[in-house]
Amino acid sequence: MGAVSAAIFTVLVLITLGITYVAARRSKSAADHFVAGGQLSGRQNGLAIAGDYISAASFLGVTGAIALGGFNGFYLAVFVPVAYLLTLLLVAEPLRNLGRFTLADVLVSRFQGRAVRSAMAVTSVVVSTVYLIAQFVGAALLVTALFNIDYTVAVLVIGGLTTVYTLLGGMLATSWIQIVKTGLLLACTVTLFLLILNKYDFNPLGAFNDALHTVGQQAVAPSRTTALAGFDQLSMVVGLVLGVLGLPHVMIRFLTVPDARAARSSAVTAIWVFAAFYLMIPVIGYGAGQLVGRDGIAAKHPAGNLAVVQLAETLGGNLLLAVVAAVAFVTILAVLSGLVMAVSGAIAHDLYGQVLKRGAATARGELTAARFATLATCAVGVVIALAAERQNIAFLASLAFAVAASANLPALLLTIYWRRMTARAVISGMAIGLVTSLTIILLGPAVNGPDAVLGFSNPALVSLPLSLLVSVLVALVLPDRGEAADTGQSTFRSLRLKALTGVS
Repeated sequence: MGAVSAAIFTVLVLITLGITYVAARRSKSAADHFVAGGQLSGRQNGLAIAGDYISAASFLGVTGAIALGGFNGFYLAVFVPVAYLLTLLLVAEPLRNLGRFTLADVLVSRFQGRAVRSAMAVTSVVVSTVYLIAQFVGAALLVTALFNIDYTVAVLVIGGLTTVYTLLGGMLATSWIQIVKTGLLLACTVTLFLLILNKYDFNPLGAFNDALHTVGQQAVAPSRTTALAGFDQLSMVVGLVLGVLGLPHVMIRFLTVPDARAARSSAVTAIWVFAAFYLMIPVIGYGAGQLVGRDGIAAKHPAGNLAVVQLAETLGGNLLLAVVAAVAFVTILAVLSGLVMAVSGAIAHDLYGQVLKRGAATARGELTAARFATLATCAVGVVIALAAERQNIAFLASLAFAVAASANLPALLLTIYWRRMTARAVISGMAIGLVTSLTIILLGPAVNGPDAVLGFSNPALVSLPLSLLVSVLVALVLPDRGEAADTGQSTFRSLRLKALTGVS
């Protein structure tokens, strides 16, 4: 890599470190650390939310999946705006009005007790950790490609930088890094999009037609290699659409704004960014497949995770390669920081502050616990990422969405919208959703390859309905009785008033 390219990479990393330094000086309280003091505007937070999702999984993984898999790669991208429309309609305002620092705060606004909080904290840690692995792998592959260093060394470097960002800057630094990198990433995406159009005389369908003529019908039509492939694809779509509503690191962003109106504005802003981004990604994916070549992409990485980097080099030489790779790297670091924030918040605020200390922990104590949790989370992420080098990162992320949809979504929606929901039902549904989804993943091809016990990888179409069914059955068969039931109905009325208006 040349001196100019190295300089671009270094400058962008230094900018993010500068943002972290400024944020660290402004971060004085637990609220500042966990939710940026609730002071982001709606549009600022919308850009940060978009940054959380337009990550390694989207920019690198989806592009690679389309480049190698053709139409099948669309399933990883096309439903994202739909997911955030549901977020706007169902959870944005209630989360802002009911939550404080974590998703568990939303549940305990109706169901008191340590068991409910512990259940949501555990699922938040698991979901965020699974998603964390995809980002670690993507960042390490970029560093490996740019600097020609060992993958293990790259993972360790990423872990160190992520730890610095999260320990020092908290959610405020993470949010502003997300905002800056969203703008940079959109600029890179537009540049690649226009350069590809230029190759095809500005015909937006040129890359698709080229793929049809050189590869054949399988490049532009869905393909299913096994009898359960169609089921797996549908399951993935369900997980991607509904999993967003249960992703802790995305949902807690609605707690970083001052009111419900700003929460709505956040979701609307994010939807517009997603719509623009995902209109360009298919053209970039097919362009990479045709201009770089499928064989060349697979030779660089079997899952195609470096396709967009190779495309940048093909279209713009080493300079564009360095810019795109550096922006993608900063993108991943910001997402990693947000994920670590979600995990450390669940551990420090929920498990330590509210469960272990029974609500008696000081703000300073929670901050200390959050810092220890940050170190542990980064260490675990590094260890697991070392074993996941060859997986497609968009696929890894889709599994995290499936677990989020199965474990968290039924609990959140039924708590907010169903009068007969009980604490026992919340815990039962979350446990079934988490265990079932993880079991299917561990027994499926994602972990065991062709020798897997199950013939499909994505659990959402099985584990989400099962979690929802168990939650409803437990609530109906084992309802609260007597005074507890009367108290529960009163609490639900108060919760609905607060969820809709913000008034306690």
